[in-house]
Amino acid sequence: MYKVVLDVMGGDLAPLSTLKGAQLALQKFPDLHLCLVGKKSVLKDFEGLKRVSLYYTEEVVGMEESPKDVLKKKKDASIFKGLEILKSGEAQAFVSAGNSGAVVAGAIFILGRLEGVRRPAIATLIPSLKDPFVLIDAGANVDSKPFDLFQFGVMGSIFIEKIWKRKNPKIALLSIGEESGKGNILVKKAHQLFINSDLNYLGNIESKDIFRGEIDVVVCDGFIGNICLKLSEGLAEVILEMLKNEVKNSFLYLLGMRLAEGAIKNFKKKADWREHGGAPLLGVKGNVIIAHGRSDAIAIANAIKVAVNFIKFNLVEELEKAIIETLKVEEEP
Repeated sequence: MYKVVLDVMGGDLAPLSTLKGAQLALQKFPDLHLCLVGKKSVLKDFEGLKRVSLYYTEEVVGMEESPKDVLKKKKDASIFKGLEILKSGEAQAFVSAGNSGAVVAGAIFILGRLEGVRRPAIATLIPSLKDPFVLIDAGANVDSKPFDLFQFGVMGSIFIEKIWKRKNPKIALLSIGEESGKGNILVKKAHQLFINSDLNYLGNIESKDIFRGEIDVVVCDGFIGNICLKLSEGLAEVILEMLKNEVKNSFLYLLGMRLAEGAIKNFKKKADWREHGGAPLLGVKGNVIIAHGRSDAIAIANAIKVAVNFIKFNLVEELEKAIIETLKVEEEP
């Protein structure tokens, strides 16, 4: 039985979306046991259900609250209570669509970092012309050092190799040009670290090329990564909206849309961030999945699915082994 903690109170659409997502996940996965954390009044309909444990708290972290402040003032909030449950061994993974900064801070403070990890990072799957690729870091760290980027590459490589079965994953650094001399000091120094490693590093990649599917792991700092992620999400949504608006202008366009309905549905599914559910926080001592703040029931259920896969493949242990090896790589001063 796979035991997953779900922060019921986290997310823009919570608790309705998280409760519906929990129900979907329980229906899909017969070997799943959910530990639901939230207000007693919210969880009343789940009392007495099989494969469900309830943990009550009246404290909730708002989406706009400072992670540093809530760690001090709301120690019993659903995010932190859920992470404590994971740390105690009562569960094997934690999922939240709540305040991502609070999840990152809480995971580092409560669970701790894996040995040798300087900065845990968020690894997000993004669709491409071929298979999805990993963007890391997608927002956990606004400021990073060259060695942090190198470790992000290592963790992203292990993630996509073990979970998505990509042997010898291809890694690239996101920069303003393909040439090794392009980029800021951070990128240039990180480039040298990758060159000196045994990783399958192919050099720099420009943002216009990351969606072609030639790279498995795209590495950047969290500031750039989060901008890149939200830009791609917004662009996909706008393209679909523009297409719908154009179709309304002509009966022939509408007919063509009907004929291409299957292809359009497939495109929407590939471009839909909900299909990937959640992004793992790599580098902490536990399976922590951060779902999108706008997650609906489908996204929550898929985030729980990601958590189950992490449990199955014992990824944390694999990451720790790989990270210890990175310490043998000397960073340039």
